Amino acid sequence: MTTIDFLQSDDFFYLNVFLKLLLGLLAIILTINKSGKGNLAPTSAMDQVQNYVLGGIIGGIIYSPSVSIIQFAIVLTIWATLITGLRRLKTKNHALKRFIDGAPIILIKHGVVNVEACRKAKITANEVAFKLRREGVYHVRDVKRAVFEQNGELIIVLRGEENPKYPIITDGIIQTSVLDDVDKTEEWLLEELQKAGHESASEIFLAEYESGVLKLIPYNSAS
Repeated sequence: MTTIDFLQSDDFFYLNVFLKLLLGLLAIILTINKSGKGNLAPTSAMDQVQNYVLGGIIGGIIYSPSVSIIQFAIVLTIWATLITGLRRLKTKNHALKRFIDGAPIILIKHGVVNVEACRKAKITANEVAFKLRREGVYHVRDVKRAVFEQNGELIIVLRGEENPKYPIITDGIIQTSVLDDVDKTEEWLLEELQKAGHESASEIFLAEYESGVLKLIPYNSAS
């Protein structure tokens, strides 16, 4: 059998598909290990789109004999580089992170529904009511705060709950809306940070306010 005959045979077709699948699997493993495991449980639009794009790349190329294994490897390399690069940039640039992932939207505050916020989030009144009922809430007036997250989940804080169930600082950024819910100010927060030996919120990975106590997890945490 000549080389041309082999390249046109079924044996080469299945070998080509096998090698492309193997490359795709390796690309998935490497990207997950290098960029984080967010795409295993998507929490943002980027995580979800990343899964769709990878599926489209692998599904659209592995059965195409016109695309060589080398070309396929180059496409996967470009995709992996783009994903890991964007993830690293997001951790350093909060504006870029907000642009790519979006930001949580407050739909209900102190028992009042923000209709404009619901329109911005493209969520209907029926969907809001359904999400509230799913959490065991049947009256909007009982809700102190409801936040529509980037992954489509609705985080609810009921009236009378001291713990807002939502961090005051995330990734070095102060969540001012949460401070309002716990009746605290940025001045109070900065003073508490200084007492704990921190100059600014940028040094804090995560800060939670629970039962009247501020719990800090700095970036340089030994644990």
